[in-house]
Amino acid sequence: MRIGTWNLAGRWSNDHRGFLEELQCDVLLLTEVSDRVELPGMVGHVTRAQMARRRYWAGIWSRHPLTPLADPYGASAMAEVLGQRVCSSILPWKSCGSREPWVGTNTVERTINAVDVIAAAAPTVWGGDWNHALEGREYASSKAGRDHLLKSLAELGLSAATTDARHQIDGLLSIDHIAVPTGWSARVEHHSALLAEGRLSDHYAYVAEADTP
Repeated sequence: MRIGTWNLAGRWSNDHRGFLEELQCDVLLLTEVSDRVELPGMVGHVTRAQMARRRYWAGIWSRHPLTPLADPYGASAMAEVLGQRVCSSILPWKSCGSREPWVGTNTVERTINAVDVIAAAAPTVWGGDWNHALEGREYASSKAGRDHLLKSLAELGLSAATTDARHQIDGLLSIDHIAVPTGWSARVEHHSALLAEGRLSDHYAYVAEADTP
């Protein structure tokens, strides 16, 4: 199974569509999703809430039948695909503030709250823009939030295949992640959406080629 994640930054064009089609993913865990996103041969499901006008927090697209599930959290979409509870999430970052859906007085509290609510929904494949590097320097959120996230992944029996994936900024590690069951073997690719006229997004796209049992 090829599982991809990409932060679209609310943008959409034929170039975005072509880039995603070239990834040849079975499942896509997208974040900052324009309401114009349409992918031939795939069915999609997005969060009820929007993070901005015409921009959803997160969404899931699949080449296989998809059963939408209730959002476990305002910035997370969930669906069942091939027997897996698949979740695409944005997690808190340092400057996200306390507006909905975030709960807490600081980044650590907001992250712990979001992670606990999502974990209670028991995703078996979980990814998206987590705003946390899982190793090394932490610049977007907090190390305490990272520690809680890693603890929750372990309790869910999940492992982030993207832990040591490179960030688009040299010297940093990815804050976009794909976590799969620990019994799966996964190889990760990163793809730069760079065209002559500029980047389609300020995030790499990541694909985990997962060998499922």
